[in-house]
Amino acid sequence: MFGRHHRPRPKVLPTVMHPTKCHVKHHCCEYIVPEVHPSHTTNVTHHNYKHLHSFPHSESAVDQITHQHFVAGPGAPGPQVAGAICQGQG
Repeated sequence: MFGRHHRPRPKVLPTVMHPTKCHVKHHCCEYIVPEVHPSHTTNVTHHNYKHLHSFPHSESAVDQITHQHFVAGPGAPGPQVAGAICQGQG
């Protein structure tokens, strides 16, 4: 067939791996942030590079625990330990 040109198949280039971005979450709130990534394509030499972006994300959890102990009651001058025995008195 005259006048038909076959396009060569696109070449798949090696993956470009970007550095990992780490995030820390301190509460359970979900926010949806619309983000616009404008792009511009200029075809000068008719080579078209197609970048396939993926955004893998990992997540971790941290549990923080605190304890407070109080002694309540009249005449408690300071910190006391229940069941303490003072020997050698008397």
